[in-house]
Amino acid sequence: MNSVAVTDILLRVGAAFAAGVLVGWERESRGRPAGLRTTILTCVASAAAMIVSQELFLWGGTSTWKPDPARLGAGILTGIGFLGAGTIMRHENFVRGITTAATLWFVTVLGLAFGSGQFGLGYICLGVVLLTLMVLPRLEKHIETDWYAYLTVTTGAASPGEADLQKQLEALGVAVLAIKLAYDVPNRLKTVEFELRLKRSKRLALASRLLEEMARLPGVTQVRWH
Repeated sequence: MNSVAVTDILLRVGAAFAAGVLVGWERESRGRPAGLRTTILTCVASAAAMIVSQELFLWGGTSTWKPDPARLGAGILTGIGFLGAGTIMRHENFVRGITTAATLWFVTVLGLAFGSGQFGLGYICLGVVLLTLMVLPRLEKHIETDWYAYLTVTTGAASPGEADLQKQLEALGVAVLAIKLAYDVPNRLKTVEFELRLKRSKRLALASRLLEEMARLPGVTQVRWH
């Protein structure tokens, strides 16, 4: 019966540990929920699972049962989805943690690669993930992206209608995606909520300008931006 040599095991686990440290350090420095320890444990555990899977394959099984070396690795990738889902948080129209979840999934694949002895593949992928996490964020700042926000305007009886408010907003350079209406009949108040799309680089300047312009309209009692 063949077996993976102890020195080979040490090399594989050590490479997975080093990869977990490098990727986890970047996540920890950014204050992400899955930081250094989580990334190390995930990468080393997946490497260990792949080594166990290879050991079972080398053992050969029995006359009625043959081990599948890919089955344990597939189970690891499925299970990591639950861990990654726990790092994703949604607040209104903002979603955080998707990159962290993808990083956990990626380091799991790194661990499987190192655990199976595919050092070349593992090091190439490690270089890719470090480039993605450390270099690309600097380039993303130069990409003109959209920003989504909500503007809520509360008006009295003598006030412009929602169509007029929409024209005012569009004239200021924002796109109105949706409108929600609410009426406070006893107090004769109307609340109009606009879902807006604008450029991320202009969000601060436009927010101040929109609040000022809306507050000047006759009949407007309250304006909120969120």
